[in-house]
Amino acid sequence: MRIAVFALVALTVIALLVLVHRWLWIRLVRDTTAPGGLPRRAGTTLAIALPLLSVAALTAGRAGVPFPIEQAVAWPGFLWLAVLLYLTLTMLVAEPIRALLLRRLAHRVASGVAAQAQAQAPVPAAATAGAGAGAGVDPAPAPAPAPGPDTDLTRRRFVARAIGGSAAAVALGTVANGAYGAHGVLRGPSVRRVQVPLAKLPRAAHGFRIAVVSDVHLGPILGRAHTQRIVDTVNRTQPDLIAIVGDLVDGDVHDLGPAAEPLRRLTARHGTYFVTGNHEYFSGAQQWIDHVRELGLTPLENARRPLPYFDLAGVNDIAGETEGHGPDFRAALGDRDRARTAVLLAHQPVVIHDAVKHGVDLQLSGHTHGGQLWPGNYLAELANPTVAGLERYGDTQLWVSRGAGAWGPPVRVGAPSDITVVELASYQA
Repeated sequence: MRIAVFALVALTVIALLVLVHRWLWIRLVRDTTAPGGLPRRAGTTLAIALPLLSVAALTAGRAGVPFPIEQAVAWPGFLWLAVLLYLTLTMLVAEPIRALLLRRLAHRVASGVAAQAQAQAPVPAAATAGAGAGAGVDPAPAPAPAPGPDTDLTRRRFVARAIGGSAAAVALGTVANGAYGAHGVLRGPSVRRVQVPLAKLPRAAHGFRIAVVSDVHLGPILGRAHTQRIVDTVNRTQPDLIAIVGDLVDGDVHDLGPAAEPLRRLTARHGTYFVTGNHEYFSGAQQWIDHVRELGLTPLENARRPLPYFDLAGVNDIAGETEGHGPDFRAALGDRDRARTAVLLAHQPVVIHDAVKHGVDLQLSGHTHGGQLWPGNYLAELANPTVAGLERYGDTQLWVSRGAGAWGPPVRVGAPSDITVVELASYQA
């Protein structure tokens, strides 16, 4: 059943890619270039090669191709997907403008043809004689010829080039934007700070700081240098505890072990904890649970760790249910003392309702990337109770991080990456 669903989704995605690229080829290549010329041949080649690279980037990891090949196709393939999104959106917005300009052009051509036809109409002989008998007035000059088919084609091509060039500039500028685009991801996440008051937190724990790291997505694009930037950023905040809440990797330990190595240098007074995300189960969750333990992190697999001032619990991701290792709230929280504050690490915000049932005071999550690429935040809202930030559900508060990396295209638009320092506050302070 799962294979059939995957095949159906894959075929739908491929069909959509084909249709979109066909439409963009018509607008950006056929309408802007002369038949048989080098620009048209080059544009047609790109219209075929770029979607193939994107499909290769999406499937290479699961197809088991060698990691260097996966890296080679990931950069162009994923970056093109980001450009494709904004190129398509811009061209859709430009369609009415294009239609209006072409309509006005057609009206001007029609007016010119009508004027030429009127000028070429036969003049009555009497009128001609009368005009000749006048006071030496020269006949009116012949009107300029109306635009022919070649002139009309040139003007249409000019309109297509102006719109296509503007759309390409908008798409490329959006993807490369230093604040939110590819450069923003590659330079590393910024630090967000939020204070969360908790009713049952003792006065002695007031100001306890938890550095929340989610959705690093180490893989063929984001590697060891990205991990090192995250480690340096986290350590500079001097947290009391570090929580890595899933989607650390996109690949296996053999390929990405060196990229994860800097995690060994994370430092916090009460340690570093880890829970799985859905991408760990795509990559082989158990191998990563074992590996992060070797790096000095503490995995919380449906487990709880009593700390001096509160209980820290963690549950497996929902994706683990397919392997019989899904979230188990009873194992993590069932027998605890509810008079103590409970902080839960759970990758997906959607489990907040289970957290409420089990008396959790604060849930720390990721998964959504804040939408990552606008307007993806609207899609994320359909599947998640909270896309980013802090919200309250009954007596439980939920913090959702936008994540420290990016999945697929190393690009963020409208959802900059972050590491969150959550400062716990006591009502008694």
